[in-house]
Amino acid sequence: MKIANQLPVTLAVMAALCSGNVVAQEFTQEQIDAIVAKAVDKALAERQAKIDGAVDKALAERQAKIDKAVAKKADVITEPQTAAQSPDMAIPFGVQFTGYARYGAQFQGGDQKFVGVDGSYNGSSAIGRLGNEGNGGEFQLSKAFKGDNGAIWDVNVMIDHWGDEVNLKKAYAGVTNLFDSNPNAYLWAGRDFHQRPQQGINDYFWMNHDGQGAGVKNFELGGVKFDVATVASVEACNPEVMDEDGNPSRISCTGGSGTGDKGNYALTSKIHGMKVGPLDLELYANYGFDSKAIESEERLKAWQGGAVLSHTGEKGVNKVITRYSNNSDNSVFNKTDELTTVYASFEGNYKFTQQAQVEYLLAFHDYSNKADSTDDRRNYGAIVRPMYWWNDVHSTWLEAGYQRVDYDQGGDNHGWKLTLSQNVSIAMGPEFRPMLRFYVTGGDVDNKRTARINGTDDDTQLDSFNVGAMWEAWF
Repeated sequence: MKIANQLPVTLAVMAALCSGNVVAQEFTQEQIDAIVAKAVDKALAERQAKIDGAVDKALAERQAKIDKAVAKKADVITEPQTAAQSPDMAIPFGVQFTGYARYGAQFQGGDQKFVGVDGSYNGSSAIGRLGNEGNGGEFQLSKAFKGDNGAIWDVNVMIDHWGDEVNLKKAYAGVTNLFDSNPNAYLWAGRDFHQRPQQGINDYFWMNHDGQGAGVKNFELGGVKFDVATVASVEACNPEVMDEDGNPSRISCTGGSGTGDKGNYALTSKIHGMKVGPLDLELYANYGFDSKAIESEERLKAWQGGAVLSHTGEKGVNKVITRYSNNSDNSVFNKTDELTTVYASFEGNYKFTQQAQVEYLLAFHDYSNKADSTDDRRNYGAIVRPMYWWNDVHSTWLEAGYQRVDYDQGGDNHGWKLTLSQNVSIAMGPEFRPMLRFYVTGGDVDNKRTARINGTDDDTQLDSFNVGAMWEAWF
């Protein structure tokens, strides 16, 4: 290798010494040394230029991969991807293990362990997710197969742990490359996470129809993709204490999911892969209905529609979401007569540099029930999360959130939260996990309306000061 590296220098020297002008003259030793030095410098400069070019190319390719990952990441991923949804995929050997999880400990130093405003509907962490979420995880096993006809099958099973129960959340099979006219269409049946678009920074599924049924995804027609399905809500018991003298603490059931249908059904649809100028457009339309498993006086119908406009640029992603629901909120499984809800939000992320980035969200949620206006209200929320990476491993994030729940009757509730987090992650960027997180959270909530309803007007303030450590990973 050393000889190979010296060869260009040697050839350059020989070429310089053997040129016509050089042969015709007699040179002093100083002149010869100068010629050799010039040739060596030229060869070394050319070699260094090639090295620099290779380094620049490698860095550019690495940056392109990072930018592509950032562009695709609109939310925190909490749903492992299916094992096979592409007809040209290489079948992996054995069983794939994927999932999402976060576990840690948090010390409560104030009135609330998790900062939240009463009456909030847009997310379990509507005031900000960082340093304000509990433990749990989703763990999936997937196996892919390829038939002699070229069709690619996959079988997926997932359990989750978000409470006292460990539940079966997925058990389905699917196939792609089945239709010659539509090789990308993915036909599936079983129990699955279904139509659950999620916002990461406030952990909100603005639609959610997890259940069991059948459908097709990515059916292409006229350059547009369609997802269509019929799904049923999974039966689950409501734990109640049984009134028995022999064992007064016995409960009727443990609260886990069953195997059958509850009686609430949904027809779901999504149109995607559309362009409106520089914007990407997605449209949703869902219809909910009940079977005779539901008592006749309780059967209702519901529908909802939604739209997502997003723009991906060199510096980040911006997205506008709107949803209107009739007789329901974010799921047509769950129905309330005369209820209408509207949800709208603007979210995105912006990259000042690779080391300095920010994520943000503005959200509005209107809840209105013509039959009973007691709980009618409007939610307003704002979250901003600036982030700075000191290197590929260490980063510091600061998240600030504010929320107001304005009731038509009885006043309003409002609050704020601030979290400072020091992180250790596998690579530079908000999309990379695993991550270790060490944080401190402070906040204050004033639930005036709740206090008035409960007759405790003098006790409306809830302060928070929590310290914690957590790991988070999707894989």
